[in-house]
Amino acid sequence: MTTARARLTARTAGPAYRVDLDDGAGHTWYADEPTALGGGDTAPTPDHLLLSALGACTAITLRMYAARKQWPLESVAVELALDPDGTPAAGTDITRTIHLGGPLDAGQRTRLLQIANACPIHRLLTGEVRVASRLAD
Repeated sequence: MTTARARLTARTAGPAYRVDLDDGAGHTWYADEPTALGGGDTAPTPDHLLLSALGACTAITLRMYAARKQWPLESVAVELALDPDGTPAAGTDITRTIHLGGPLDAGQRTRLLQIANACPIHRLLTGEVRVASRLAD
């Protein structure tokens, strides 16, 4: 049996659309919808959680790479927007603006952008994704 890269359980039974998320490693967080959509607005929406995965992966990947290279990267801020110009005719658009802090030269900055485009969540979102769904017995 192979080991999954990540596992998660999402449960809803309480207020309207609130979902409890549990990774089985002691971390619990939540998702919800805004009140305008019938939710309680008690947590980020699924769209925000998706963007947070890309933002976190980008920032972590850049910090790890810069540390290995011993580059003077002091901070990373990632701004993300899902369909920033409204719903496109086809597909989905995500814009990502990366702010790098520290005395980096132009070559280092260019390489860090390349590395951001190779972070695991970026590759997942831009690659082929298959979702196999079934009902439990």
